[in-house]
Amino acid sequence: MRYNDFSDDTEDTEHTQLDRAKAASQSTWVSVAVNLLLTLLQIIAGIFSKSQGLIADGIHSLSDLVADFVVLFANHHSKKDADEEHPYGHHRFETAASLVLGVLLLTVGVGMLWSAIVKLENPESVQEVHVVALWVACGALLAKELLFRYMLRVAKRVKSSMLVANAWHARSDAASSLVVGVGIVGNLAGYPILDPIAALIVGVMVVKMGWEFGWEALHDLMDRAVDQDEVEAIRSTLLDTLGVNGIHDVRTRKMGDMIVVDAHIEVDAQISVEAGHEIAVLARQRVMQRHRVLNLMTHIDPWRRPDRDHSN
Repeated sequence: MRYNDFSDDTEDTEHTQLDRAKAASQSTWVSVAVNLLLTLLQIIAGIFSKSQGLIADGIHSLSDLVADFVVLFANHHSKKDADEEHPYGHHRFETAASLVLGVLLLTVGVGMLWSAIVKLENPESVQEVHVVALWVACGALLAKELLFRYMLRVAKRVKSSMLVANAWHARSDAASSLVVGVGIVGNLAGYPILDPIAALIVGVMVVKMGWEFGWEALHDLMDRAVDQDEVEAIRSTLLDTLGVNGIHDVRTRKMGDMIVVDAHIEVDAQISVEAGHEIAVLARQRVMQRHRVLNLMTHIDPWRRPDRDHSN
């Protein structure tokens, strides 16, 4: 599962925006506590054990801590009600937060790459690490993997792409801790150069993850449509509405974790304007109840029965 992958379920009738905000707040505060502890432990242990990889991993945990506060800030603002300046609400605060997370990861990753390259250019400056670095790296790996699984489970339950981004941010830390652990083992085995190589690999992983999150969020801010499966599910709901004889020009755009939809609905050309309006209202209600749709704008088109006398 990645940034916007909710393909296992195209309808969401159980969770409101308030549910998502509450889940985001609770899971993110758990992440804050874990990352604060890991940041202090990894950086201090890395300095005393002379492990560049462990220090790099600690800085990565620090970036997670900053990212957690970005998520909390976005979560607070995204649940605000619509107003005159934001008639569709503030849902894109979540997308903006995901973009910030991506940029943050890119920045941290480039810094880690630079530091590792400097060490590799001067291999004589690489020191032998102390065994305590390995125990700290293993503990960090376990903590980050458990945090990732917890956050991803919450994100899938409430269908929040912002929480998915933050969960995979934690997974990138878990993967980086694994690489750092391998580098430390190599250093202890008599190959000191493996420690900065581990830091280099971690930097590449962080840059890749940051690029993916930033790119996805940027596309969502440019009104990218939802995936075709979800569009087809919305089309099906519209076509199943009593009085709707056909639909066309169904367009979608993401608004945070919600969707804004435009659709042309075809109704019997012989009915009154009022009857056509009632059908459109019913279609809108059904779509908003069965899907993650914030608003459905409908346009009514006339539909005529086939002339059976001239159909050959």
